Amino acid sequence: MKRLMFATAALGLALAGAAHADPIEGKWKMPSGYDAQIAPCSGGFCLTYTTGPYKGKTFGQMKPSGGGQYAGTVTDYTKGGKQYSGKGQLSGSTLSISGCVLGGLICRSQTLNRI
Repeated sequence: MKRLMFATAALGLALAGAAHADPIEGKWKMPSGYDAQIAPCSGGFCLTYTTGPYKGKTFGQMKPSGGGQYAGTVTDYTKGGKQYSGKGQLSGSTLSISGCVLGGLICRSQTLNRI
């Protein structure tokens, strides 16, 4: 009986945690074919490579700004680890991430797909 109560309580806690997860959290496929993980960190979310030559490196930090939009920074390791002003737009199972310069006048974007 105690095991059943413990299992029920554990399941309830797991479901409650999942209900409060932000829609951006999870595993994503990059256009390069590499995988990434988006998880809570530093009061926002960290975007981290989980496969490929940059495995384990964080390439973005973003905070929700409402309406499926996120703002923060992105790092481009193909440009020597240069950081840019970043933004994200979540739409269904796709996430468009942009790194911008000159106050957002020039942006380079890529689309990630949820896996």
